[in-house]
Amino acid sequence: MYKEYIEAIDAIDNGISAFPADIKPLYRMRTDISARVGYLNPRWNVHATPQEVDQIFLKASDLVGGEFFERLDYYGTAWLPAREIILSAMQSDSAVDRRVLVFESFAPWKEHLFDLERELGIEGQTIYVLYPDESGKWRIQAVPVSPESFESRKALPQEWRGLRDDTLSGITGVPGCIFVHASGFIGGAHSREAVETLARHALSK
Repeated sequence: MYKEYIEAIDAIDNGISAFPADIKPLYRMRTDISARVGYLNPRWNVHATPQEVDQIFLKASDLVGGEFFERLDYYGTAWLPAREIILSAMQSDSAVDRRVLVFESFAPWKEHLFDLERELGIEGQTIYVLYPDESGKWRIQAVPVSPESFESRKALPQEWRGLRDDTLSGITGVPGCIFVHASGFIGGAHSREAVETLARHALSK
């Protein structure tokens, strides 16, 4: 909770930048909780009575308190269960390869994967994750180089990218393919067996 919610507030209040001074951000971030609390303050050219300032303080308290308890509930009911799913997959013997994680059901995995790799001393090991989507079909997704990155540790092969259905199955030799994204970060197939075979082929290239 501190890392994901409170630390940034502490840093902003204490004047600690999120990045070195010699790096120019690509865009302005003015929607964080500290900025939204700041927007509640009276305009510089508008007089506010002490009673009005008190009401603004209560409004800010409701805003921050509401988000805090929402995040706390999320970590207890969603974040921690997802972490257990990822940890279980990482501790299981993969039927494909130790570099491939298979989830029996989808769970948000990126943040947990990087944290757990560090804890287990296997940083950089996982290349692909396989999981069922909401329709019962299966996905193969390349692990990014960092949780926020669009660059993959090993994207799906160039010759597969942008292809679909029978064309993709013909190129890969794997029946039941659905698609591979043009950037190679994700693909899909009709069955678990198909994405497992795609993972094996992609690792070998």
